[in-house]
Amino acid sequence: MGSYVDIDGHPTWVDDRSGPGAPLLLLHGGLSNSDALLNSIGPGLAERYRVVAFDRRGHGYTADTAAEFHYADMATETVRVLEQVVGGPAHLVGWSDGGIVALLVALKRPDLVHKLVVIGTNYHYDGVVPAEMDPESPLAQELSNAYIQRSPDGAEHLEAVFSKSFTMFGSEPTLTTADVGQITRPALVVVGDDDVVAFPHTFSLYEALPEGQLAVVPGASHAVPIEQPDVLTALILKFLDAAEPPRTLIPIRRARPAIV
Repeated sequence: MGSYVDIDGHPTWVDDRSGPGAPLLLLHGGLSNSDALLNSIGPGLAERYRVVAFDRRGHGYTADTAAEFHYADMATETVRVLEQVVGGPAHLVGWSDGGIVALLVALKRPDLVHKLVVIGTNYHYDGVVPAEMDPESPLAQELSNAYIQRSPDGAEHLEAVFSKSFTMFGSEPTLTTADVGQITRPALVVVGDDDVVAFPHTFSLYEALPEGQLAVVPGASHAVPIEQPDVLTALILKFLDAAEPPRTLIPIRRARPAIV
C-alpha cells in the first residue's frame, strides 16, 4: 500500500513493497501511473526484488505543479526518490516515458543505477510514430479515466496535464546515440513487435548502448507490460539475475569469449 513522501517539498505517492533481493524502481509511462506496472509485472518481480514505485508530479496520486513537464526534471525527481526512499542504487525498469527517465538517470547519476530495463522507449522525440500520439485515441481515453480516478487535482485538471504532456512529447527527449553511448550500465531494451516507437529507432538505441541487450516481444504493441506481463517479467528477471554479460557461441557485437 502506498503513502505520501515529501520529495523536494512536494507530497509524492510512493509504493514500497518489501522483497528478498536488491531494490528495483519501477518508472511508469507518460499520462500513466504506478499501478499500471505494479499490477502487471510488479507481483512477479516482487518475488525476487524489493519493488519500489512512485507517481511522478502530475501523474497518478501525485498532484501537479504549475511547472511545465520536462524529462530532465522527472529524472531529478527520480534521483531524489532513489536517495530518500530507496536509499541508494537500484535496478531501474522504465516503460515509455519511464524508460526515457531511466536513460537520463543512468547518464546523470550512474552511481544510483545497477542495471536498467527500458520498455517501448525513445531517446529522441522523432523516434515515435506520429499517428499514434493522437490525444483522441482509445488509449488516451483509457489514460484519461485512470487519471480522473486517482488525481488529487480533479477531472478539471486533465486538460492541463494532457497539454503539458503532448508539448513535451513533441519536443523531448533530444538525446543522440553519442549520448546513449555514455551509459555504461548493463541495459535491456524491450519493444513490442508493433510498438509506437519506430523499430529502427529502437534498434539504434540498442546498438548505441555499450552493454545493451535487445528483446522484441511478439504479439505486443506499446503496451507490452499490459499485453504480455508474464513474458516481460521473465525477460526482466533473466536479465537482472545474470551475474555476467551473456556468453554466446558466435558473437558479433560482443567480445568473443574464450573457448574452454
